[in-house]
This record gives sequence, structure tokens and C-alpha cells, in this order.
Amino acid sequence: MDDIDSAIVRELQSNARQSNRDLARAVGIAPSTCLERVRLLRDRGVITGYHAEISLGALNRHVQAFLHVQVRPMSREIIENLKAYVTGLPEVVSVFVVAGGDDLLVHVAVPSVDGLHSFLMDKFSQRREIVGFRSSVIYQHTRNRVLGEL
Repeated sequence: MDDIDSAIVRELQSNARQSNRDLARAVGIAPSTCLERVRLLRDRGVITGYHAEISLGALNRHVQAFLHVQVRPMSREIIENLKAYVTGLPEVVSVFVVAGGDDLLVHVAVPSVDGLHSFLMDKFSQRREIVGFRSSVIYQHTRNRVLGEL
């Protein structure tokens, strides 16, 4: 990655909907060069997709929480099967496999605290491989939308 590639990535993180012409102008290169560089960034796996930012509140998901999950017995197959189950649930935003006291960290978004309780009782407590879980309600969330270079 050179400075121009970094500038392209930064610009696309800020606004992936801008035209190639506007992107080229923002980074100071010709549109044809910009188009080729973006293609190469995709081919190299630097750019993996373009996404719409969705308001969870507008989807009636006003309560977010992290679920700290302990799994037993611990095996790759059990973790992979549980990940597949959990990511298929509409309330789940993302799933992390982690080290430490917990095995999974699951980000969920639900309509209410009662909805969180129902989700936990109906969809988590019935799973035999989940031996324990606790929830942490998220009061606020801020995300760095543009990642810089290290």
C-alpha cells in the first residue's frame, strides 16, 4: 500500500457511494488510474465490500447488549456449529470468538429489555453446549468509521 492506496481506502471508508470521478479528484489522480487502483485493492483483499449503515433504532432495536458466553465441551466443531446457529439469529449483530474466561462475545440488538430476556431464555438457555452466559447492556456505542494506518 502506498500513499495513494491509503488515501483511496480512507476516502471510501468516509463515503463509499461517491463516484469514481469524485474519488479520483479527492486523491489527486486520473479517474482511469483511480478505477484501476480500486480494482487492485479489491483483488488484493484490502477492500472486501461496501455496506449501508443502518439505524438499529429505526428497525425497532433500541436495546443492544454484549453476551459473554462460555461453551463446553470446547472443540472447533462445537464452536463452529454454535457460531453458525448464533449468526443465523436475526437479533445478532456480530459474533467474536475470544480468549479468556469467555469463549464467545455476541453483540445483539433487540426491541427492549424484555426482548433481551426472551432472546436469552428462548434461544440461548436451551443450548446444551452453552454452560453459562451473562449480558452487558450497551448504553452508548461510538465507532471509528475511518481506520488509519499503523
